[in-house]
Parts: sequence; C-alpha cells; structure tokens
Amino acid sequence: MTDPARSTDDPRPGEQRVNCEELLGAGLVPPEPLIFERSTPGLCAVSLPGTDVPPVDPGQVIPRELLAAAPPPLPEIGELDLVRHYTRLAHRLFSVDGNFYPLGSCTMKYNPKINERAAAMPGFTALHPYQGEADVQGVLGLLYHLRVFLAEIAGLAEVTLQPCAGAHGEMTGVMIISAYHRSRGEDRPKVLTPDSAHGTNPATCAVCGRHTLTVASRTDGRVDLEDLRAKVDEHTAALMITNPNTTGLFDPQIRQIADILHANGALLYLDGANMNAILGIARPGDFGVDVMHYNTHKTFSTPHGCGGPGAGPVGVAEHLRQFLPGPQVIRRDDGTYAWAPPGPNSIGRVRSYHGQVGVLIRAYAYIRALGPDGLRNVSEKAVLAANYVAARLKHAFEMPFAPPYAHEFITVPGFREHGVTELDVAKRLIDHSIHPPTMSWPVTHCLMIEPTECESLAALDQFVDAMLAIADEAKNRPGLLHYAPLTMPVHRLDEVTAARKPDLRWRPADETGTKVEDVAPAEKRVNV
Repeated sequence: MTDPARSTDDPRPGEQRVNCEELLGAGLVPPEPLIFERSTPGLCAVSLPGTDVPPVDPGQVIPRELLAAAPPPLPEIGELDLVRHYTRLAHRLFSVDGNFYPLGSCTMKYNPKINERAAAMPGFTALHPYQGEADVQGVLGLLYHLRVFLAEIAGLAEVTLQPCAGAHGEMTGVMIISAYHRSRGEDRPKVLTPDSAHGTNPATCAVCGRHTLTVASRTDGRVDLEDLRAKVDEHTAALMITNPNTTGLFDPQIRQIADILHANGALLYLDGANMNAILGIARPGDFGVDVMHYNTHKTFSTPHGCGGPGAGPVGVAEHLRQFLPGPQVIRRDDGTYAWAPPGPNSIGRVRSYHGQVGVLIRAYAYIRALGPDGLRNVSEKAVLAANYVAARLKHAFEMPFAPPYAHEFITVPGFREHGVTELDVAKRLIDHSIHPPTMSWPVTHCLMIEPTECESLAALDQFVDAMLAIADEAKNRPGLLHYAPLTMPVHRLDEVTAARKPDLRWRPADETGTKVEDVAPAEKRVNV
C-alpha cells in the first residue's frame, strides 16, 4: 500500500500495518477511467445528416496563423458509454440532496424544490433588466417586499438587494461605513475584528483601503471587552463581528459591545453568516448593529457551493440609509413599483443591473412559505439539532467551549496520542457517506459541525453513531484511519502537493504508441 502523505509534524507513533485484503473487501469502488481512456477511434455520440452546404477551404476564409495543423484530440465514444461515464461520476459527488452535510459556518441546508421551480418560471427567466417598469411590476413588487421582509427580520431601516454574495455584501457594508465617516469629515482607517472572525472580514477591509486589528476572545469564546476598550479609538471605523460567532456561541455582551463602539464614534457591523441561528428570535438592529449583510444562499434557500450562486443583501440603520447603493426599488403612493435613482450621498451602484434576482426569488419564496413563526422554528430546530449532537458526542470528543451552543459547535478529536488527527476523522466520515465537517478552523485541530434544521432525528443519530465508531477505531485501530477513505476510488491523497502543483492536463499516445499522461495512471490512482 502506498503510504499517505504525511506532514513533518505528524504525531503518529509506530505505524500499525493494515491488511490490504481487508481494505479490498471493504467495498472499494473501482477507479473510473478518464473519458480519453475510454476513447475508441471511429465512435461518435451523435449522428448528423450529411451537409448540403458546399465545402469551403478553411485557408481561404480563416487566416493561416489561426488554423491548427490537426483537429484537437477529442475523445471518440458512443452515446451510451458517454452517458454512463458522466452518470457514474455524478454519483460520486457529495451533495445536500444525497448526503448528510454538516459543514460548519456554511449552513448547507436542504433547499425546497418548489423554490427552484418558482425561480425557473418563464415569467422570471424571460425578463430583461432593461424592460420598462410597467412591464415588470410583478418582479419589482417581489423585490420590494423581499427587502421589506429582510429589513424587518434584521430590525433595520432599509435593505439593498444589489450585492451578489456574502463577501460582496461585506464590501458594500464597509463602503457604506467609510462614506458615513467621510460625511462627518473623519478619516477612520482602522477596523476591529474578533480573533474568531471569518477570513473574508480582513480581506474585505483590505479591498476597501482599511486595515484590521484583532480583538482577543476570552477563554469562554466571547469577546474580551477590556481588550476591545483598549483598541477602539478615534481612528476606529467599525468592529466586524459574527454573532453567533464561528465557535458556535452567541455573545450576550453584544449590546455592551455596540455601546463601547458608539461611544467612540465607531459603528458595529454584523457578518450575517450565522443568521440561521437567530431568525425570529433576535433582531440585530435591536442589539445595536448599524450595518449587516445576509447570506441568502445560506439562510434563505439557494443551493450553494463551488463559488455560487449567492446573494448578499445589506441592511442599515436609519442614519446610514442615505449611503445605500442605488437604484433602489420603491413603491409609489399609487401602489405601483419603480426604480429610484441613488441619492447624492449614495456609494453608487455595486452590481450590474439589479443583483442576483434568481437567488432573491428563491429567498422570497422561502420566507413567504414559512412566515414569521416558520422562520423562528427554523432557528429553534437548528439550535436544538446542534445541541443534541453535541450532547451525544461530548463523552467521546473534546468540547473546548461549554454549551449551550447556537446552530453549530466546535469539537476537537482528542486522539493525537494514538496518532490520529482531525484529518483522519474527516476522511473516515466519507466512508460513512457523510461529508466531512469544516476542519481546523477557527480552533486548531477542530471539527466545526453544523447539522441545520432540516435533518431528521434518524439522520442525526446516524451521524453520531458514525462519529462514535470512528472514535473507537481511533483508540483501537488507528492505522485504519490513516488510509481513509477506504471505499472511494482513491484513498488518501497528497493534498498539499495537489494544491501547490496542480496538473490536470492529458495528452494522447505518442508516436511509439505509449500513453502519455500528466495525471497518475489508473493503476496508481488506487493506493492498494
């Protein structure tokens, strides 16, 4: 067996030998050859009628320097084999529809298919952003009511729907904060972030010409108020905070935090990534938040991953309304809807057209379907699920912070004396058809687990049972975990080298007939 990649600080003592025949009997999925490897000269997946267009010499109509010497070496394969190849690949993907997906800080919840159907209605998909307002009153009314709903949920004065993702919403929020301070003749280049902040927070500040300073947390995971008081001053523009924070804890000091900032002329920005824990329970505006963004693709039903799609509406308190980007959808006195141009203090447009309308339609459908009581029920069930899972795991896994937790929690696999790391636990979960949790952030060697409100009790118990089984293996058969996953086409890969030296090219056979590949050959892709 090929040894998995190891880091130089790997704590594993005395490697335990693993029986290869045992692994082969564990349900190992055979490797899927590349589409090029399945190619057979002469086969084709389509059958087209003969052309009735006279032939043309390409050299007569296309510059010679743009013509290839030979056709591209595309795979030649029949339709059925082509369909089966990509169907097999699709079945190997992990997804919320197919697997339990406790990816902390991401809220990978199930997305009702009726919302997908609503967003795909021709009345929405056939619209053009330059159509006259009289032609699009329906979608304008939808967007207007959505921003009113979001403002009410947040307890803030107004919301813009333009930003196209959470990080884009952050950028918009920091731009609004900067415009506010400029309007007061102040230059405040410093933004504070707790040490548990999302990585996008300091990145956003850098893009907006601000610099960040970290505020420490206490041992209980909450903000250290004394450190905050020591670092906030006349140069501070804002504090960017997530509440509940990324350790899964709600900070009850949030009102005090807001008062400390406001007393120094600074503002409080809420990263809304964890709104799934407080819908209908607490409104950020009520505890002193001045600006916040939503991740509608997390909280309000849009499938997300692999970079999109998303939407990041931004809400503001009354004193920041004039700085919102425009145009903004409004309702006239006669009940019709229109686009209002940005005012003189607006930061201007931050997105082409009117934002990610398809994502916003899904959010509207989700909110209307649930209503106020349903939204509160979402958060109550998400919090209950997280605390139930944590309670069942606490005897087998270390919990660095005390409950109660919000919609997610941090656990540290305490098996390093057996040579087992959090990576081993995460990889072994794949063998149980469970997507690994977020790993090694925001606490070293941790797993961040977020079950969401959608999972049944049976699904939660299945996950806990898998984790407990892995804990038993970590103590009694640690060598087994070092090679996980054991039931996939490949076992443990050298992820560091793959990230630093990605090579995804393929070349056909050379003149001697020898196959030339820039990826590992099939027999080496399975490390047994």
